[in-house]
Amino acid sequence: SEYVADTSKNPSPVVRTKDKINLLRRKLSFTRRWVVVLSIGIGVIITWATSYYINTKTDTEISNFVNLSEANSIAVLPFKNWSGDPDLEYISDGMTDAIITRLNLVQTLKVLPFNSVLKYKSSDQDASNIARKLGVQNILQGNFQISGDQVKITLHLIDGASNRNYWSEVYTGKWKTDEIFTMQSDVAEAVADQLNIELNDLALSSIRRNPTANKEAYVCWLQGNYQMSRYTLKGFQNALNLYQRAISLDSRFLEAHINLAYLYLFGGASWGLYTEQEAWANAKQHLMNALEVDSTNINAKRGLNDGLYLYEWDFINMEKNYQDYSNITWTYSLQTGKFEGLLTQIDEAMERDPNAYFNPLFKMQTLFYLDRIEEAREILEQTESLFDDQIMYLRLASRYYYYMGEFEKSKEQLNKLLNKFPDRPPLVLWLGASHAERDGNEELTKQYLDDLEKRYEANESGSPAWFTALYYSGVGDHENAFLWLERSYDRHEVEMIWLREQPLLRPLRSDPRYVELYHKVGFPMPPRPN
Repeated sequence: SEYVADTSKNPSPVVRTKDKINLLRRKLSFTRRWVVVLSIGIGVIITWATSYYINTKTDTEISNFVNLSEANSIAVLPFKNWSGDPDLEYISDGMTDAIITRLNLVQTLKVLPFNSVLKYKSSDQDASNIARKLGVQNILQGNFQISGDQVKITLHLIDGASNRNYWSEVYTGKWKTDEIFTMQSDVAEAVADQLNIELNDLALSSIRRNPTANKEAYVCWLQGNYQMSRYTLKGFQNALNLYQRAISLDSRFLEAHINLAYLYLFGGASWGLYTEQEAWANAKQHLMNALEVDSTNINAKRGLNDGLYLYEWDFINMEKNYQDYSNITWTYSLQTGKFEGLLTQIDEAMERDPNAYFNPLFKMQTLFYLDRIEEAREILEQTESLFDDQIMYLRLASRYYYYMGEFEKSKEQLNKLLNKFPDRPPLVLWLGASHAERDGNEELTKQYLDDLEKRYEANESGSPAWFTALYYSGVGDHENAFLWLERSYDRHEVEMIWLREQPLLRPLRSDPRYVELYHKVGFPMPPRPN
């Protein structure tokens, strides 16, 4: 039974049908294949020092970061899973993100990313309230059902200002890749039509691109994305296996190669899943595989650029590209003192997309390095209720409160992290050791430091030598700080690219050993004065 848009079961009739030109256009076949920009796995890993999905516990207003509604803007709320099986959440989330991804290809339509809308997955707020908070004109709501090999999606397009439902549709078909992808592209085209947006041939070709013809590979990819969204060590381990399975089923599955490459990039820098050398070698291979499938893919090219900087400290290449928008280039600007220009970039990005919630946290870091500490603290306080159940926010907040000398606030965020998440990357061990030392708990301090040393001896990623050096510098033991900085350099740890701006290393900057190490790392500008 072929996939159909089932208008007979439509609970609210379609207000407007397609004209003949659009009907004819939908029947055309296009041979040129263009890349669908990923929003789930790619957004995750590129957003390096930030959280992947944003799940907030409250309905806190974020009026400081949200503009009023604007024309041709839409938020696709997470489809509710009406299948009766909670294990199928990965499918409903995946279908939501796939439609967001295809809508993103409509150049004249502003589409909020999945991470901006996930907090409303279980919300009972009406569409007008959500639209106002998100700063969009339109809301697309829906539910997803799968029973056996049958799929059904029910959608409602709602005007945010009036809360009026002006388009509804029911899509049904078999759980087969060709019908699934046709369903996704049909939804994107129908939404564009309802918003009076004319799609040219290039946009239609991109929207109709199917990532894989292998159903099992697609399911593994969806499950991998869902596991990665948990943003834990176990979630990353599960995602790794699922992406590898997807690629074994379809070796030309572009999105699976790219998602797996970024998982390696991030895991090798932070999580201790594998050594940094193994992480970069595997990431590079999958990025090259992706470019063999499509030599124009911007995410694969960006991944190679990011990896060269993070793992090979290629400052020359990054210096050429740092003004291009990405979170890695923003991090590079932080690490090399380009604060004023970065602040302008962040403000412009926040104006374009006020719902990219972690942009304010990049702004917080930039203000901190500009010594505008009160403004940086204010942003942390404003965002705490939004993100205080997110592992990456808690790591970031605990770290910067510590830099600011707000030790009790830092400890509060650290305790939340320790209580909510089992993961103990080296950054967390350093914070634990630092607070234990301040509390006079010698036994606990030693436990944390011993754990860091074991991680270093096991050649684990996450820069254990670097964070051990930070501990010793923080307590005034400069000899041990230099000992561990040299070890970090010898291991080529990712965190060494923070050498220029790391605030806890300020007392070391006038030491000739610091200057020598600085030049060996390869910074393209002189060291920062003490």
